[in-house]
Amino acid sequence: MVEQLYVENIKKILKNKKEIERSFQIKILNNDKIITIESTNSKPENEIKAISFFEAIDLGFSIVKALELRFDDIILSKIPIKKIAQRKNLAQVRGRVIGKNRKAMDTIEYLSGCDIALHNNVAGIIGTITQVKKAEFALKNLIAGSKHSSIYSFLEKKSLEESF
Repeated sequence: MVEQLYVENIKKILKNKKEIERSFQIKILNNDKIITIESTNSKPENEIKAISFFEAIDLGFSIVKALELRFDDIILSKIPIKKIAQRKNLAQVRGRVIGKNRKAMDTIEYLSGCDIALHNNVAGIIGTITQVKKAEFALKNLIAGSKHSSIYSFLEKKSLEESF
């Protein structure tokens, strides 16, 4: 199976091409910002994981964080801010998600155990399924207008429940 993708941050990909190819067992060919990937073994799931990897890179995740997607229990989730936000001013909504000095995103990352990136009007989350569900809930409610403190309380409560 051969897949073609448009990748905005091609320099990051080309700089780490060998490591990416080895990690996902794929071959990468590029033509400007269009990359072609094909599996070097008979496992099509490697290509699917690689596609998630490239999406994560375009969302602004580091190579190291995005490479975690090669593991079976790690997933990428994307949340389109425009579809959830009740406000017209999306810059203000993004500001709520990021928080002052990135405090809101850092707190949600810490309490959920996920990694979060924000690019344009899309939030990306990398983590296990359980972690991603907690972070999705928190981000969707924050985008919809819930108070930061309510979201943090929910995440803290969920963390305490899991520790028992």
